Amino acid sequence: MIDLRRIRENPQAIMDALSKRGMQNAKELVDEVYTLDLEKRRIQAQLEEVSSRLNSMHKTINHPLHQTATVSIGLDQKEATHHLKEKHKILMGAYKSCESALLEKLYQLPNLPAQEIPIGKNAKDNQIIYQVADLPKVKPGDAAHWDLIKKYDLVDFELGNKITGAGFPLYQGRGARLQRALISFFLDKAVEAGYLEVQPPILVNAASAYATGQLPDKEGQIYHITADDLYLIPTAEVSITNMYRDYIVDLAELPIKCAGYTPCFRREAGSWGADVRGLNRLHQFDKVELVQICHPDHSYRQLEEMLTYVRSLLEQLELPYRVVQLCTGDLGFCAAMTYDIEVYSVAQDRWLEVSSISNFETFQANRLALRYKDKKKKSHLLHTLNGSALALPRIMAALLEFNQNPLGISIPKVLQVYTGFDCIV
Repeated sequence: MIDLRRIRENPQAIMDALSKRGMQNAKELVDEVYTLDLEKRRIQAQLEEVSSRLNSMHKTINHPLHQTATVSIGLDQKEATHHLKEKHKILMGAYKSCESALLEKLYQLPNLPAQEIPIGKNAKDNQIIYQVADLPKVKPGDAAHWDLIKKYDLVDFELGNKITGAGFPLYQGRGARLQRALISFFLDKAVEAGYLEVQPPILVNAASAYATGQLPDKEGQIYHITADDLYLIPTAEVSITNMYRDYIVDLAELPIKCAGYTPCFRREAGSWGADVRGLNRLHQFDKVELVQICHPDHSYRQLEEMLTYVRSLLEQLELPYRVVQLCTGDLGFCAAMTYDIEVYSVAQDRWLEVSSISNFETFQANRLALRYKDKKKKSHLLHTLNGSALALPRIMAALLEFNQNPLGISIPKVLQVYTGFDCIV
């Protein structure tokens, strides 16, 4: 959530920044926020005045000298006090209504894009920061991963569909072993890199979903258990970041670095076309997530560190990849800057996103009430970051397609200690 003070100080700058995202109603929303904030503060001033007068009256009525005053004076005071209490009640109702409307409008505003990122309308305007020099070429007989999965009996989509529905695959045999190997490899590497491993809940309450920006922005796209008002997480970022909701961090703790594996659930996966075939897009998938909380002065340094770390994972897996910096029009709702890492699918001849690494600056911290205190004991918002390290389905798809040969599918050396086999035959 954008810090309200920034809107008060320079609403036009906020409108301009949001317009770079391609937000058509930026001016309208910012104007509404600005007006509601003025109204809220006006009502608040009236509330404070009425409260002050009530306090003075209570002191007067309860003063020992007043107890000897005439009955008529006491009745006048009580009538005036009753009138002020009624006015206070009305003002409090108006204040809460205005505060609720203001918060609703603030929740609709996405984060401001960082000044350094490219301005653009959509993914076509993203900038390629790095790309492997030589892309592998498809060889005669090479197959797409969905055919390899069927050939080697690694994933049963039909059985998953029978048990649950489309987009819920059932991994089996060496497919399940490869999944487990990837999870263990990613977690072990995260711990080596200084991340605290956590295993968080995969269900969160509405307060947690609002705190990290999934609500109300992605309402309808995440699974909602209405009976208990709980949500299935679309990423472990939600659970892990909310570990620090309503938290004041000691500066000595920074940066806080956590990593966690969870299944992830997304309703918007789709159901047709090559883009969603096989493991390309699912309703349920596994992912290891990285979360960092750091001092505002250091967040972009930490973002680059996260990028370097995730790149190292793909290099150890020996997969061809590229790094893309998202333009203003392609940014996620909460992000100020994002790098996407994509692996090259040989058989599909296209790039598949396997990681998104973002700096949210103070956007989530403002919702989370996540702060630190300086030497003068003054509170300041922290910065939050997160990144996939990595999302498993497309990694598996790329591994199968990239490592296929006439005898089977070779397993990268770094995974063999986890799988217990070096080839799927």
